[in-house]
Amino acid sequence: MRSFRHIFLLFSMLTLISCAEAKVKEYRLEVVAEYPHDTQSYTQGLFFHEGELYESTGQHGKSTFRKVEMETGKPLKRLDFDRKYFVEGSVMLDGNLYILTWENKVAFVYDAETLEYRSTWSYPREGWGLTTDGKQLIASDGSANLYFLDGSFAQDRKVLVTYEDRPIRFLNELEYIDGKVWANVYTSDEIVIINPKNGRIEAVVDCRGLLPRELRTEDTDVLNGIAYNPEDGKIYLTGKNWPRLYEVKLVEN
Repeated sequence: MRSFRHIFLLFSMLTLISCAEAKVKEYRLEVVAEYPHDTQSYTQGLFFHEGELYESTGQHGKSTFRKVEMETGKPLKRLDFDRKYFVEGSVMLDGNLYILTWENKVAFVYDAETLEYRSTWSYPREGWGLTTDGKQLIASDGSANLYFLDGSFAQDRKVLVTYEDRPIRFLNELEYIDGKVWANVYTSDEIVIINPKNGRIEAVVDCRGLLPRELRTEDTDVLNGIAYNPEDGKIYLTGKNWPRLYEVKLVEN
């Protein structure tokens, strides 16, 4: 029979291990390469599909979706939206392109290959970020929630995103990378890395200084735009109306 002391020591050890595992990691950025980015692109969604870069941009009268030539930042294909729509996050899944709108309460579906219009769906909340784990859509709405949806935007589940048990709001543009959800936190220079099973933030990426002061103008807006290319494992970041797209690596503090 185990002694009380032995059980107490074992419990203490497991508690310490659990606390160590739960510690939030902190990263800074190393810039690997930089590319031009259209300063008229108010970036809302950014992602790769079959090795090609795609971007959705917002603002009334300026909302677009585009296939982007990374070396020049110029659109190879482009969809323009009526000025009543404020386009937000976008992603491709199962042959479809999904595009959210901010306050219009609608989402659009296009053919992923041809960009031909397919349908418009009612959407019950504000549209912010959008990504996929390859099976479901994952969306944010500016709250501390992530929503897991099917192709008709029906909700399967939602998780509350927390940092040390405190809800973190303003989750914006999303990207799914190696089993985790990366999210821009709107108006901040931080990206959080989230466990999609329980909503816990497992790491924070400090992006301060990514865009140098000398490249900023009065039109330069916040960091927003995370793209992961699964073909080579590279990660790219940009912001709203930024003149640069950056390939980056994480360096643990």
